[in-house]
Parts: sequence; structure tokens; C-alpha cells
Amino acid sequence: MTGPEGREPAAGAAGPAPEGTAPGAWPTSGGAAEGAVAPPGAAALAPRAGGWPGTVPASVPVAIRRLHPRARLPVYATELAAGCDLVAALDAPVQVPPGGSCRIPTGIAIALPPGYEAQVRPRSGLAARYGLTVLNAPGTIDADYRGEIQVLLVNLGREPVTVAPGDRIAQLVVAPVTRAHFVEVEALPPTARGEGGFGSTGR
Repeated sequence: MTGPEGREPAAGAAGPAPEGTAPGAWPTSGGAAEGAVAPPGAAALAPRAGGWPGTVPASVPVAIRRLHPRARLPVYATELAAGCDLVAALDAPVQVPPGGSCRIPTGIAIALPPGYEAQVRPRSGLAARYGLTVLNAPGTIDADYRGEIQVLLVNLGREPVTVAPGDRIAQLVVAPVTRAHFVEVEALPPTARGEGGFGSTGR
């Protein structure tokens, strides 16, 4: 019987702001502009300069609450990772049969700032090794959702997959949202492509 890789999420969350950092300003390491305005509360989550000269990953504060004694906070595995790992908050292992699906709790709830969403995405290692992926990828968490984050996993492989407590099961990506303002018109502007779709541009 196979099981997902890794029982321990890798450490790598951004550390606290350097001593003396002014409220509302990013630290200036890595070539960041001095005095740049940060989101409220960002000083507590001040990012560190990565290996790319002149760049500092952006950071936004997200309130998080543990709902389960086995819940673990999301962790970024590397300095420049876009997604942080979500961990299964289970009391006992759960087996996902071939072709089957299962909703796995993470034991956490979050409050995103207005103007942001969170996307639940598959972990490439689980998909490649076991055929285990997120069924509704990417799942969308809206800024006004306050319930538990749960991951809907599906087994596309040929063997059963066992998800154990503490397994890393998905990635969470926080991203800004652009809301559309729809304007109804009588006709759309013409393009060379027109109404061609579903392979109209070739293989």
C-alpha cells in the first residue's frame, strides 16, 4: 500500500521584522525601496531577501485559527515558494481507493484581507508518484469565508493511497483578486481568431 510523501512540512516561514524597522515600512535588505509602504500588520510578517539580488517576496498578513488539536500551520518549504503546504488534520489514516475521492480536513480556518483569495492546488509530488491530486483544482477560498479549509482529493492512480495524519496534501497560494465590471454591448470587437475554440489554433 502506498502513501503520500513526507510526514513533516519543511520549515521556511518568513521571520520577524528586523529590530528598528519602522511601522508600516519594509526592511530595506535586498535592494527594496526605503520607506515603501506595507499592508497593515506586515511588519510582523516581514519577508527576508531571497537569493535573487534586488528582490524581496511580498507578504500579506492572514489571520489563522486552529480548529483541531492536530492542526498545523501552513509553511513555505523554500524561500521563494509561491505556495505553502496544507497538512492533513486526521485522527487516523484514511485510504483513498483507485478512482475514489475523499475530503480531508486541515483543521485550520483563515481570514483573508479584502482583495485577496486563496487557491488550493495539488502537490506535484503526490500527483506524479501516486496519482493523488485535488479534484476541484484550483479550489477557491474567498476573503469572506470563515469555515475550515478542507481538501477534496481524488486518486487517479491504480493503487490505493493512504493519507496519514500530518501528511502534506496540497498547497495554498494567496493571490490578489481583480473584480470585473461587466459592460453589456450589442457586438464584441472583432479579432483574427473570432469564435474559434477547442483546438482551432492547431495541435
